[in-house]
Amino acid sequence: MDPSTIVRCPTCQKANRVRPVAQGTPRCAACKAPLPWLVAADGATFRDEAQASVPVIVDLWAPWCGPCRMIAPALEQLALDRAGRLKVVKVDVDEAPDIAQAFAVQGIPLLVLLRDGAEVARLTGARPLEQIAGWLDRELAAA
Repeated sequence: MDPSTIVRCPTCQKANRVRPVAQGTPRCAACKAPLPWLVAADGATFRDEAQASVPVIVDLWAPWCGPCRMIAPALEQLALDRAGRLKVVKVDVDEAPDIAQAFAVQGIPLLVLLRDGAEVARLTGARPLEQIAGWLDRELAAA
């Protein structure tokens, strides 16, 4: 299985293959602009995807969860706004119950902020983009 994700550059629209990397951040092969880093992970790929040189937000969600679907556009926007400075990893808790158990998920949506692979903070429930961005900024400033 190829662990890469195809990401379209918001600057030049070129499709780029992005693989999990522990160092550096993805850049467009054509224009060299930082790419939004939003990937899906499962039990087989989570460990690699959770390691990054930038902060990682793990979005623990499920397709049947309305609030989970409500915050998806906010997370996509955060990945776009903070391209090169943030990675968003989406984990479907129904498809990866081992990861949900490892994070002791009791309610979704659950956002877990990781720094250097270690949990820094968590936020439960649907929030608008501004609240998620504010939470992220506060937690990163404190860490």
